[in-house]
Amino acid sequence: MNVAIVGATGSCGRQVAAQMVERSLLSEDANLHLVGHAGGAHESELWGLRADLYDAFADAAPTIHVGTDVGDTGADVVVMMAGATVTRETTDRAALAATNHRIFDDVATGVGRMTGDVTVVVQSNPVELAVQSFASVVPRHRLIGAAAWSDSLRFRRELAADLGVRRPMVSAQMWGQHGDHLVPIWSGIHARGVSEQKLADIIGRAREGRSLADLSSEIPEVRSRALELVNAHDVHGAFEFIQGQPADIRAAVKPFFTHFTAGRTTELATAHAVVDVVGFLVHGEQVAIPAQVILDGEFDNLRGPLAVPVLLSPTGWSQTVSTEVADDEREALRQAHRAIESTLRT
Repeated sequence: MNVAIVGATGSCGRQVAAQMVERSLLSEDANLHLVGHAGGAHESELWGLRADLYDAFADAAPTIHVGTDVGDTGADVVVMMAGATVTRETTDRAALAATNHRIFDDVATGVGRMTGDVTVVVQSNPVELAVQSFASVVPRHRLIGAAAWSDSLRFRRELAADLGVRRPMVSAQMWGQHGDHLVPIWSGIHARGVSEQKLADIIGRAREGRSLADLSSEIPEVRSRALELVNAHDVHGAFEFIQGQPADIRAAVKPFFTHFTAGRTTELATAHAVVDVVGFLVHGEQVAIPAQVILDGEFDNLRGPLAVPVLLSPTGWSQTVSTEVADDEREALRQAHRAIESTLRT
């Protein structure tokens, strides 16, 4: 399987390339295409990244190409990482739409010129807008937004910390929107090696005095306070403030803390989630994960981009996964759907 990474010279794109090669996801006779913006530093940096990857992983590296047009790559899988990211002035992913919409459409045009069957894995933000842009040139079952998987990994990590176990022992998912309208599926949480009573106690403490309908207002409030502390150079205070929040809020806000304190962005965690998804495709694993997909009534009769659980196939996703959820979770999912629709109309 041949893979192209669009936005390969960005912080997250570099990590996707490095983690993909380090995990040996691509065979030595496969092709990895590093795609950057034509002209300027990004184009020249492609060559340095290629050289660095070969120096680090020459023993098992695929053939690495550089270029500025994804349409010329002939890749089986296109990983979309390009686009502007949040800043101290712009912390709302929806506000990135005006800048990134053009980028999404330009890359989608290139993908539309590719002659073979192409699967697109999207991580650029707003991910729902990017998914919709690519839906004009890629069949919807070949289009996967990886942000819901990264949200779920973060949620599982926070729950595992509360339960005193490692993340692989916790099963939990985030659906909805990749942003303020995340939908934690509390009713579907399972944990190996933890008594049902302890799990119920931890979930009960996290949800006590709170309504799931209020999460979309809690997230920006906590995020704003945390960033105020970071901007006041009280990084330790910001971290302790976030640590005092319930697991769902920590999972939503910590990426912003990381983004503004780690020097660049959440490149390691973001890339890890993307490479997971590419790995599922490369290995042909039929695994069920939450992902941003274009629905056509399969899940609660909803249509358009939304994160729900889907069954992956070697070429994308084959079906949504029917899951019983609580009434407030179902309503929160509909609220997220309405929020996404509103964002896409602006």
